[in-house]
Amino acid sequence: FMSSLGSQRRISPVTLLLPKHVTSLGLPGSLAHINSVHTKSTCHPKSNIFFLKTHKTASSTILNILYRYGESRNLTFALPLNKHSQLFYPFFFASHFVEGVSSRSVREFHIMCNHMRFTKSEVAKVMPEDTFYFSILRHPVAMMESIFIYYKSIPAFHKTRSLDSFLDSSWRNYNSSVKNNHYAHNILAFDFGFDNNAAADTEDLEERASMAIAAIERDFHLILISEYFDESMILLKHALCWSLEDVVSFKLNSRSEQTRHPLLPNTAEKIKRWNALDWRIYLHFNTTFWHKVDSLVGQEQMKREVSQLRELQAKLANSCLKDGGAVDPSQIKDAGLKPFQYGAAVIQGYNLNPHIDRQTKIKCQRLITPELQYTDRLYTQQFPELAAKCMDPFFSVPISIPGSYNFT
Repeated sequence: FMSSLGSQRRISPVTLLLPKHVTSLGLPGSLAHINSVHTKSTCHPKSNIFFLKTHKTASSTILNILYRYGESRNLTFALPLNKHSQLFYPFFFASHFVEGVSSRSVREFHIMCNHMRFTKSEVAKVMPEDTFYFSILRHPVAMMESIFIYYKSIPAFHKTRSLDSFLDSSWRNYNSSVKNNHYAHNILAFDFGFDNNAAADTEDLEERASMAIAAIERDFHLILISEYFDESMILLKHALCWSLEDVVSFKLNSRSEQTRHPLLPNTAEKIKRWNALDWRIYLHFNTTFWHKVDSLVGQEQMKREVSQLRELQAKLANSCLKDGGAVDPSQIKDAGLKPFQYGAAVIQGYNLNPHIDRQTKIKCQRLITPELQYTDRLYTQQFPELAAKCMDPFFSVPISIPGSYNFT
């Protein structure tokens, strides 16, 4: 998902983007929430942050950025109850899903960023009034290919030979009431809390898409685009008044190339029809993303900062990583750094450079710690007594398997 600014209007070979300045879509209503242009003299770093973690959108990498920022500054995370890794997704979020809310053992939360099905009124019960809300979207075509591989075992997919065959007989295979089948249809809309049962021939599709877009603009200050991940991080840096070091990262929870499958143009069109609601949401926010770049950063400044970010990332990779980049899970030496494997995907990870000093090792280790292990560690730090009582999440609760949660 890394890209250069020069390719901003070529999201992928599977679609034509709307022109950058589309007057009918206008600027997002939430633009007023962000100061027009940040300068070091006028802005203060934000630490009250809500991130809606969407599926297969590079959101695990952003989670790591937020974890590192919060941990290094002793901020308090709104973590799931009982050492879970998700906020009882796919249920609609409720405030009591957060550890410390019902018991009133936590006075103030700063960062909330684990998977949930978004409910603004419930999030607002947990997070401070001045919280900055943001999320990230991915092109629905690329996302569907990823979801089909990762969630191959869900009922909608498991008997289907290929993504094409699923799309050709989607209504016959798809039953929206079956557990976990929401992953197969408009998953972005679902994660944002909307009814995801809509396709291209749905009668009120345009009205539903407009309502979803308006609600997202009302509730979120910033929507990022994973195809432009580096540009997104620079935009986030300006919006939060953070430093370049705060938004640098290595890709986490990313698939090996061997499990990626190129799609035919015809398949892409079928995905856009099947996930018609996601497609409309994505088109809108891809356009407003570039308006935000213009208003918050500027094109030339964006190019400079993206270049600086990539230089910093290369420098960190050189000092932190033994192999200089991601490796398949079978090659990861430290079990604590091995990412969770699920579905037909091969999720890569990293090996630490053994020849680094202690302080550098701590910094590097945080950069490459997978989501489940990092969440577990933060929970143990925030709730040491509860952590000792909790079952070991890696052996007793299938914490990352979709729909595995219950309330017992």
